[in-house]
Amino acid sequence: MADPTRRLQDEPEPAETGPLAGWTIGITAARRADELAALLQRRGANVLRAPALRIVPLADDTELHTATRALVADPPDLAVATTGIGFRGWMEAADGWDLGEDLRTALGHGAVLARGPKAKGAIRAAGLRESFSAATESSAEVLSHLLDQGVDGRRIAVQLHGAPLPGFVESLRAAGAEVVEIPVYRWLPPVDLGPLDRLLDATCAGALDAVTFTSAPAAISLLDRAAERGRTEELLHALRRDVLAVCVGPVTSAPFDELDVPTVWPERMRLGAMVQTLTAALPERARRLPVAGHTLELRGQAALVDGHLRPVPPAGMALLRTLARHPGWVVPRADLLKALPGSGDDEHAVETAMARLRQALGAPRLITTVVKRGYRLTLDH
Repeated sequence: MADPTRRLQDEPEPAETGPLAGWTIGITAARRADELAALLQRRGANVLRAPALRIVPLADDTELHTATRALVADPPDLAVATTGIGFRGWMEAADGWDLGEDLRTALGHGAVLARGPKAKGAIRAAGLRESFSAATESSAEVLSHLLDQGVDGRRIAVQLHGAPLPGFVESLRAAGAEVVEIPVYRWLPPVDLGPLDRLLDATCAGALDAVTFTSAPAAISLLDRAAERGRTEELLHALRRDVLAVCVGPVTSAPFDELDVPTVWPERMRLGAMVQTLTAALPERARRLPVAGHTLELRGQAALVDGHLRPVPPAGMALLRTLARHPGWVVPRADLLKALPGSGDDEHAVETAMARLRQALGAPRLITTVVKRGYRLTLDH
C-alpha cells in the first residue's frame, strides 16, 4: 500500500501565502467537488479528493419513478420540498417520463412547503407556490409547523435529500399522517473504492488535517467503509483528536454527533460558508513558538518560519511535533526514533531525518543538538 503520508503527486503544491497554506484537506463530495477544491486551493491548501458516494441518475431511478406514479394516481394533501436541487431534479425526471404536468397538477391540489429559500425557488420554478418556508432552513422547523397545523389523516409527500429522514417521517406518522417518501437523488457507494480507501488511510495516519462533508450520506459512507475494513476505532480516534471534521450543516454532522466526534459547521448551510468556517478554525489548531529569534508555527504538513511556508517531509514533521511537545527540553534520540514513521532500532535514522528537517526549515539554529543526549527546540526565554 502506498504511504498515505507522502505529498499527493497529482495535486498542485500549496501556495506560499494563504490562511490554509501547509494544511492538507480531504474532500468527500461527489457533486461540486471541483468548486470546493478550487476554493480550498485558492487559500493555499493541498487537497485529497475521494468521492464517498455516487448518485443514481434520476431518470434511471425506478424507485423515484414508482413513487411519482403513486402521487399522480393519489395526490397528496401536503408536499415537503427539502432541497432545491432535489426538487428541480424530480421535476425534470418527471418531465422525461411524460409525467411532469400530471405531477405538478397533483402537487398543486394541496399545499407545498419548503425547507428553505433554495427549495422555495425550485417550487416557484415549477410553477407552484409554497404555503410555508422555514426561516431556519431546518427540517425541524417544517416539522413543528406541520404538527402545529395538525396532520392526522392527511397524505404527505416528503422529498428526501439523499438520506432517510427517520425522525421527521416517524413524527408525522405518529401524529396520524400517511407519509409517502420520495427518494430523490439516491446515493450508493462509489464504483471505485480506491480513492475513498486512500482518504481513509490518510485520515487514520494523521496525514490529513481536515475532512469536509457536504452531506450526511457521505459521512455515513466513510464510516461504513471504515467498518468494512476494520478501521472504525482508528478513524474515530483520528477524528476526535487530530483530524477536523468540517460539515456543511447540522444535518450533515448528525452521524458524527451520535459517535461523539466533534465537528464544525457554518450558520448558513452553503459551500462558501463552510470554507470560511474551515479557514477560521484550522489555523487555530496551529502551534506557535518563539524559537532562536524566529517565530515557528507548526501546521499540518508544513511549518512556517517567520511567516514563510517551509514544506517538511513526513519524518521531519514527526520529529518537529515531538520536539514541540516539550519546547526547550532535551528529547532523547530513543524517543525521537519512536516518533519516526516505520522506525526501526537504528538511531542513525534520527540523525538523517533531523538533518533533512533543519534543511527544510532553512534555519538550522532552531534545533539544538545536545551531545550524547538528544535534541531540543532552541526556545527563546
